[in-house]
Amino acid sequence: MAIFKGSGVALVTPMHNDGSVDYDKLKELAEWHVQQGSDAIIACGTTGEASTLDDDEHIAVIETVVQQVNGRIPVIGGTGSNNTQHGIFLSTEAERVGADALLVVTPYYNKATKKSLVAHYEAICSKVSIPVILYSVASRTGMNLTPDAVAELKKIPNIQGIKEASGDISQIVEIARLVDEDFALYSGNDDQVLPLLSVGGSGVISTIANIAPKQTSEMVHNYLTGNTKAAVDTQLAQIPLIQAIFSEVNPVPVKAAVSLLRNEPLNYRLPLGEPEEATMERLKREMTAYGIL
Repeated sequence: MAIFKGSGVALVTPMHNDGSVDYDKLKELAEWHVQQGSDAIIACGTTGEASTLDDDEHIAVIETVVQQVNGRIPVIGGTGSNNTQHGIFLSTEAERVGADALLVVTPYYNKATKKSLVAHYEAICSKVSIPVILYSVASRTGMNLTPDAVAELKKIPNIQGIKEASGDISQIVEIARLVDEDFALYSGNDDQVLPLLSVGGSGVISTIANIAPKQTSEMVHNYLTGNTKAAVDTQLAQIPLIQAIFSEVNPVPVKAAVSLLRNEPLNYRLPLGEPEEATMERLKREMTAYGIL
């Protein structure tokens, strides 16, 4: 049983001028996504600048979203780490504050063998009772979750899905072959949602949903209910905008796009900073062409 079907937004984390988290704006964003039809919210993922949040902020962001959403859609906390004990801490704290599930990226920098990778996930999963979604994004971590590793990891009872962001369709198809209907396959790439759905996927953990939540959710549900023409039309129409929001490292452009959409200040934490002027102009152009600006 999938944790959610449809579009889960990998939520940006709004910040004040001084770099502190803007919890009031965070509540507004969470509420907006519920109203716009997002099927889940992922707090403290890559797009949420989780790697620059301290532990107190990290847990407070997840808790704030949980409290605002109040059970209306699932809230998934990003709690991965390259330090297993730290991953356990973040995961148990996220469960404590009410997260419905966890998104746990593979260890980065130090990486792991398949045997130690399984032990890493077993250690985290043994300390929580909520579902865990694996996250494979080798472009960030330097570590690919191979189909045979996924087949091994899915034996851990609370590992119930994967966010697959390898970009390798052949690998995605092989994972789909090796898992069963109780294991949810989510696209981690906004431009490959329909190919993944075509082999039994449940949806997307989406960056573009930060600015087009309704359209992205409708696209997935159109496909899942057989309205494939409408889904294809949406997927293809989104491509220029997807290219714009990934024209610099994520989440730099998409956070700027949220700022443009909501006419609000734009603040990051170093090492991330404001996008180039050409990127801003491209975002304005593509958001206008897509009909959201």
